[in-house]
Amino acid sequence: MNFVNGLTILLFYQLMGEISVRWLGIPVPGPVLGMIMLFITLLIKGSASKSLEGASTTLLSHLSLLFIPAGVGMMVHFDRIMNEWVSIGIALLLSTVVTLIFSALMMLAMAKLMAKKESLNG
Repeated sequence: MNFVNGLTILLFYQLMGEISVRWLGIPVPGPVLGMIMLFITLLIKGSASKSLEGASTTLLSHLSLLFIPAGVGMMVHFDRIMNEWVSIGIALLLSTVVTLIFSALMMLAMAKLMAKKESLNG
């Protein structure tokens, strides 16, 4: 029953994201906005409930199954991918480089912040 309660919470936030996107006309996928809402809720609350934690852990343990529809979608649109492989490749390459740079900068910033925090405590 805990899994069902946790899954209901996740689906509720997805629904709220979908409703908000359609109502406000925001150009963001509904599930992404719902995830942001859930994140803000968890920040305010401070922790996740046992049911939400259990459902999330179960879903994450089966995460590879969630990629099957994406793989099928790629095969359905294989001709389009073949026609636009250069632009897709460039987008993948640039987004990977940007992600690596951003991650490195965040790691450096967090390392400085943690060093500063340790110097204040120690």
